Amino acid sequence: MYAPPETRSLEIFDRLPERFTKPRQSRWADINLAGHHAGCFLEGPDFDAAGNLYIVDIPFGRIFRRDPQGHWHLVIEYDGWPNGLKVLPDGHLLVADFRRGLVRIDPARGSHEVLFDTVGGQPLHGLNDLTFGLDGNLYITDQGQTGLHDPRGRVLRMTPDGSVSILLSNGPSPNGLVFDRQKPWLYVAMTRGNAIWRVPLFEGEPVKVGIAVQLSGGIGPDGIAMDAQGRLLVAHMQIGVWHFDSRNRPLALYEAPADSYTTNLAMRDKRIYVTDSIQGRILTADLVD
Repeated sequence: MYAPPETRSLEIFDRLPERFTKPRQSRWADINLAGHHAGCFLEGPDFDAAGNLYIVDIPFGRIFRRDPQGHWHLVIEYDGWPNGLKVLPDGHLLVADFRRGLVRIDPARGSHEVLFDTVGGQPLHGLNDLTFGLDGNLYITDQGQTGLHDPRGRVLRMTPDGSVSILLSNGPSPNGLVFDRQKPWLYVAMTRGNAIWRVPLFEGEPVKVGIAVQLSGGIGPDGIAMDAQGRLLVAHMQIGVWHFDSRNRPLALYEAPADSYTTNLAMRDKRIYVTDSIQGRILTADLVD
């Protein structure tokens, strides 16, 4: 037996200004929110070295930057459904776009280019999230509308020379992903399976793939991350954020307000920042030591 996880509350840190949140129809919402006219759906938070927080708004193809002074800036609005985001060392943004593929954005110019939109000559299902491995490769989830009814979701790998291959092709809605800090293990959130898969890699290929964490309740895991001590953090939609120890045992639960829809998270200065997607809010909490 082990002690029950510590419970903390996620507090509201900031919210997308009202001028950006007028509800309107979108094709993405028709598909994913049963036609609900949302004013935004925030995901993909990531900080740059200067402390600017970048966030995507999926249905309206928008990317925002919140500066350290609390001002919000519209970086770009384009014909896409941006989802996962990473800030590159040169300041460019790398975006897993459900509609367009892998997109690189120059925030200074407000321009974008598609790096790839097929794999093996076949269309993508719909990209979701991305992370860099210790091997220097980029790993991307190709989720689409997959689930337990159609477990064909994929994890893709792109090498530094730009070649793209399929690592996994049997996932029930692969979503967030992150590498273990010490072992050659990739963790992948399988949203519709309500689980986190552990994907050990040997000579670059998956072996003995298993379930690291089986969740219950809510909708399923979305974004995931590792803290500085190599412990897994999982944004669990309609629940909050779970914090697991090095053996993947529950360490803490950061509970969200009842009306929240927690999707992705980023870390800075021993705090987590969580996108509350439909409400257009950023939630936060101090990390448990």
